Amino acid sequence: MPPLRAENLTGVWGSVLLPVNADDSIDFGRLGQVVDALLGSGVHGVYTNGTAAEFFTLTDTEYDRLHELVAERASAAGVPFQLGASHPSGQLSRDRVRRAAALRPGAIQIVLPDWLPLQPDETVAAVRGLAGAADGVPLVLYNPPYAKTQIGPALLERLADEVPQLIGLKVPGVEATRHLCDRLAVFVAGHTLASGRLEGAAGSYSNVACLSPAGAVRWWDLMSTDQAAALDLERRLREFIARHIVPLGFADPALDKTLAAIGRWAPIGTRVRWPHQFVSPDAVPALRAVAEQALPELLADPLSARITA
Repeated sequence: MPPLRAENLTGVWGSVLLPVNADDSIDFGRLGQVVDALLGSGVHGVYTNGTAAEFFTLTDTEYDRLHELVAERASAAGVPFQLGASHPSGQLSRDRVRRAAALRPGAIQIVLPDWLPLQPDETVAAVRGLAGAADGVPLVLYNPPYAKTQIGPALLERLADEVPQLIGLKVPGVEATRHLCDRLAVFVAGHTLASGRLEGAAGSYSNVACLSPAGAVRWWDLMSTDQAAALDLERRLREFIARHIVPLGFADPALDKTLAAIGRWAPIGTRVRWPHQFVSPDAVPALRAVAEQALPELLADPLSARITA
C-alpha cells in the first residue's frame, strides 16, 4: 500500500490479537478469522504486534507468518495496515523492520530498545537507525507508560525535527505532545479518544476496538455528530474499565483479550502466552452482562459472525 503520512494517519485502528492454543502455540486458523472480522468491521486500519498482541513472545517464524497473512488479506480488502516491528533488542527490532518493510505496509510501529534506559542522543540514534532500515516506509513510535525510556516534550520535538520518517506517536495522552499535533499523528488510548480528539489527537490504536471494532467506529463517527453524547460514552467506558477490567489484576494483553471475549466478535479466547496468566472464560458472561448494560451503543454489533461462547 502507499506509505501513510501524518495528515492521513487517523481514526480507529484495530489490533490483531493472537488466538493461543492450550500448548501455547498460535492458532493460525483462528487468526485468519480474527483478521477477516477486523477487516470487515469498518475500522480505519489494522495493526500487528502492539502490547495487546504480545509482540514480545513471537519467534521469527511466527513473526513472518503473521505478517504475511495480515499483509495479504488487508491488501486484498483494501484496508490500510501497519506492521509492528518492535522488540526489546534494538538489533532484532532493526532486523524485523527490514522484513516488515518488504511487505510494504502503510507504516511500521516501533518501540525503543528496552533493557537499559536511553539517553536523549541514544534515543535519537535508535529511531534514526530503525528509520534507516525501513526502506522508505514511515515509522510510528509507541512510548507506553511502562517503557523504561520516557520521552518528554523536548525530545519528542527533536525526534520530529531530526527523523523525517517519523509520522506518528502512540502516547498515553495528548498533554506532552500537543505542540506536535500539527506535525505528527498523535494516537491516544482508545477509551480516551473523544476527549483526546478535542485536544488534537488523530486517532487511537484502540482497546475499544478490542471490545467491539464496529462499535469503536460508530463512536468515532458520533464524535463528529454529537460531541456531548460521545463524551458521555467515554465517561461510561472509563468507569467500566476502572471498575470491572483493571481490578482483574492481569497484564494488558489478558485484559484486552477479555474485552474481545466480552464483545464476541471473533474466536480469540482469553488465553495469553506463557508465562503470563489470563482471565478465566468463566468470568466473561458476568462481565458481558455489565458491559451490555453500561455500553449498549458499543455492543450493538451488526457483524453476523458473533461468537457465542
